[in-house]
Amino acid sequence: MKATGIIRRIDELGRIVIPKEIRKTLRIKEGENLEIYIDSNENIILKKYSLIKKLDDFAQNFTDSVHAFIKHNILIADNDTILAVSGPLKKEYLNKNISIDLEQKINRREEMLERHKKKLSIVDDKIEEVTYAVSPIIVNGDTIGLVMILSSEDPVDDTDLKLVQIASKFLNAHLEQ
Repeated sequence: MKATGIIRRIDELGRIVIPKEIRKTLRIKEGENLEIYIDSNENIILKKYSLIKKLDDFAQNFTDSVHAFIKHNILIADNDTILAVSGPLKKEYLNKNISIDLEQKINRREEMLERHKKKLSIVDDKIEEVTYAVSPIIVNGDTIGLVMILSSEDPVDDTDLKLVQIASKFLNAHLEQ
């Protein structure tokens, strides 16, 4: 465990403020959910909560199945991390933090199809020239991630956009249960 040297007092309502530097480093935004654990040494552990992270194995099997048919890279990400990837980019992207570009696509809550190659950062410090289709995953009104198909060779098309839309709706329905 990393020591920060920061001490905070619990207020009369039992609240504690997480310092801005820590929130920024861990990408914790206002309104996000945190899980609270107590370990065997009675330490309190706060962990970012990701509803979609519960589907790790399912998401990977899902992307593998879709990739077998479309041959483009496909990925599923929550608001922070790429959780599942199938295709040649798997080793480069799996379990990496998403870039600000992807974070903005999630926050915009819109489906997108880019037919012409465009520079895009998928993970921090790495820019690809790709075509892509994106659809957000929205559960109970909250955007919790996205499904994306991308290709640096063959352009993605309307079929790929439909596929990410179907995938995001399927994951949405699965997570709302």
